[in-house]
Amino acid sequence: MSNFRRAQDQAHPNKVSTLTLAIIVVQILLITLQIWLLYSGLNNTLEHNQDVAIPALIASFFLFLACCGLLYFLPGRKR
Repeated sequence: MSNFRRAQDQAHPNKVSTLTLAIIVVQILLITLQIWLLYSGLNNTLEHNQDVAIPALIASFFLFLACCGLLYFLPGRKR
């Protein structure tokens, strides 16, 4: 039975680069959402509306976990 890493090592280089590009694009999207959450949370906090700060923090934490989880799927370096 093959695992994910072994299958990734045996994949065609075009498939590996497509996977890497897709992961990078999703990571950029998630980081952009985190920056937007930071901006809206700080903007609302400075206006003394703190109802947004905690949900923005929680959402940003889950986006961080998703970004860290995506790092598992990045292909390893060729040796």
